[in-house]
Amino acid sequence: MILRNFLSFKLLALISLMFLLASCAAGDAQFTSESPAGFWFGLWHGVISFISLIIHLFNDSVSVYELNNTGALYDFGFLLGVICIWSGGSHMSCKSAADKKREKEWKEIGDKVEIKVMRKLKEWAQDEEGSADREEWDEIGDKVEKKMKRKIREWAEKD
Repeated sequence: MILRNFLSFKLLALISLMFLLASCAAGDAQFTSESPAGFWFGLWHGVISFISLIIHLFNDSVSVYELNNTGALYDFGFLLGVICIWSGGSHMSCKSAADKKREKEWKEIGDKVEIKVMRKLKEWAQDEEGSADREEWDEIGDKVEKKMKRKIREWAEKD
């Protein structure tokens, strides 16, 4: 019983919200060439543009964009409203997630290459161990490791 009342309340709240948003949609008779919509209405119409579009599909009297407007100010407000709703940071987070994934993949590749190179260097050093000092080989290994990492990063950044 409580769950049914809660679902009924949520449905009633959703319908009320839709009616509230629709009541402020573009194409309202309150805007005329004598009193056009300005920046703030443009901002609002941009924010509710998706809802207005859905309503416009079923009702031709509701439009997404107010034709009786002040021009550049209304347009700026409308675009700002659309941008705030549709691109407000979500695009950046997606991009950084893709960048983080690519960076992680390149780090894994770099680690695998580094392990293989170090293994081969150690094998090579053991074969030649009698001809040079162990410290010398460690120094050479460090230099090769740094250079390989730098070259791999340069190669990865070309993409």
